Amino acid sequence: MHIRVRRETIYRYAEPAKAAIQKLALTPRNYDGQHVLDWRIDVDRDCRLRACEDAFGNVVHSIYVEGPLEALTTVVEGAVETFDTAGVARGAIERFPPELYLRETPLTEADHAICDFALAATAREKETLAKLHALVGALHEAFVVAEEPTSGAVAASDIFARRRGSAQDAAHVFIAGARSLEIPSRYVSGYALRADAGAAVHAWAEAHVAGLGWVGFDPTRGASPDESYVRVAVALDHLGAAPIRAAHSGGGDETAEVRVSVARAQGQSQSQS
Repeated sequence: MHIRVRRETIYRYAEPAKAAIQKLALTPRNYDGQHVLDWRIDVDRDCRLRACEDAFGNVVHSIYVEGPLEALTTVVEGAVETFDTAGVARGAIERFPPELYLRETPLTEADHAICDFALAATAREKETLAKLHALVGALHEAFVVAEEPTSGAVAASDIFARRRGSAQDAAHVFIAGARSLEIPSRYVSGYALRADAGAAVHAWAEAHVAGLGWVGFDPTRGASPDESYVRVAVALDHLGAAPIRAAHSGGGDETAEVRVSVARAQGQSQSQS
């Protein structure tokens, strides 16, 4: 499947900012499940745009813009050819052994409720892959996906207590549950082509299965990713794989507006947020 993505992010400042700096994790990489056909980043101001790889092997760009700035707009756009690999992420760049992804973070720490839920959901399964499918299925049934994104980063334990949250939140709960079972798991940010009016920006998780490798699991769908997904960045949690991390000097408060479109080639299907 050929998928075209366009993301426009507009930061506005209450007062003219002296300078702004951003870290962009917005560029997908090739692996067995996708091939990047073209991709570009445009900024509406003269700036220094530097590309590098972060610790997890994600492509990141840093932007430094001098003011005065009333607003700053960044547009990323490109096309990706995707393939259904049953969720297996072979051919991706790996910087660390799987055991690193057993490490808890404040956003993915499992409390007693999550541990008990994960144990109960997987009690009948012996194989790791079967346990993960049981966990994602149980979480999908127990969790209500909120249409609106969560404001700020919320711990998995708080989200699980509500049984409601965004795709980002559901991924954190799945990761916490999988790690409580001693299964290495990580956060994935990207996009998903949706038939409904749901958000095109998406998040899911990957867990490591010995002999198979990293396998994706999407709690919002209760299944593994297919060719309708575009995989962009991975990390221990959302903060490590956030599409944009921004800071500014002066300017008072800032607001961010994000416009995203994800569409098949020839525009057969499209979703926006």
